[in-house]
Amino acid sequence: MPAALSSHLPHLLIIDDDSDASLLLHTILKSEGRISVAAGGLPGLAMVQEQLPDLILLDADMPDMSGFEVCSLLKADQRLARIPIIFVTGCSDIASETKALQLGAVDFISKPFSPLIVKARVRNHLLLKQHMDSLQQLAAIDGLTGVANRRAFDEGLEMEWRRAARRQEPLALLLMDVDFFKNYNDFYGHPAGDTCLRQIAKVLSTIAQRPGDLAARYGGEEFAVLAPNTSLEAIQHLAEELCDRVRGLHIPHERSAIARWVTVSVGVCSLLIPGDAINGNRTTEGELLPAGAITPAAFVQAADRGLYQAKKAGRNQVMVATLPEENSTMTL
Repeated sequence: MPAALSSHLPHLLIIDDDSDASLLLHTILKSEGRISVAAGGLPGLAMVQEQLPDLILLDADMPDMSGFEVCSLLKADQRLARIPIIFVTGCSDIASETKALQLGAVDFISKPFSPLIVKARVRNHLLLKQHMDSLQQLAAIDGLTGVANRRAFDEGLEMEWRRAARRQEPLALLLMDVDFFKNYNDFYGHPAGDTCLRQIAKVLSTIAQRPGDLAARYGGEEFAVLAPNTSLEAIQHLAEELCDRVRGLHIPHERSAIARWVTVSVGVCSLLIPGDAINGNRTTEGELLPAGAITPAAFVQAADRGLYQAKKAGRNQVMVATLPEENSTMTL
């Protein structure tokens, strides 16, 4: 795709067991983006889950798993369903084309094909996806603070949870609450409160800058940072830096019971998520979590528990989450 259309280099995935056909498509489309090739349906599915390409070029007739099966499985996965799929296949009958489109493919190109037509259709679908991604990104932004909103956080947590399980890497979470924010709003007024939240969100964005880090407004005066492949020590360091920087803003808070300035309380946790959740999760400290607690919701609850402990201990500090008990609830 020409650079003028997007600053993001598109990633195209070719799934075809025919190496000659894959090489031909690679040659035709090498100027359109970064290209990966999977030599069959099963490895193709694995690559889609791992790499999340911008567009998939899929053959219908493959020995291990047909392209129709691959397409059906991808469209059934909420995280992968929006990736456009173009069938490029030797199946040229109307029934095959109809089936592909009914399964959710955006286009169907029969072999032998014209290189110019393939390139034009791929460009069109990449451009359409770029526009759709832009709209989706706008819908995922909190209007007040400019960081991700709660819906984007929930979707990001689900995606990173699965990724961490596949890669056997730790996933870390930070939950932060502005201390005595109701008192701040009551004394200074809601416009000042909004300005305060925007300043804190800006600090949050500056410390969560690694690829994959997600800073979000979790609700009200509460914010979150989701940090893939991050140890407990690393997320603690990030949280301490956040506290220091918020204090460093020197936002006056005459109605705070603990400081002259606006401060925050933070709870953190980090888990190693095994691929087989039945066997239980372990924290990065090595403690085993109950098998029944191995869910994204329990993960958030653990960080929430740490936040509660930080408040209970006097606020303006970071606390590591205690392990959630089975069937336990936490009310702040």
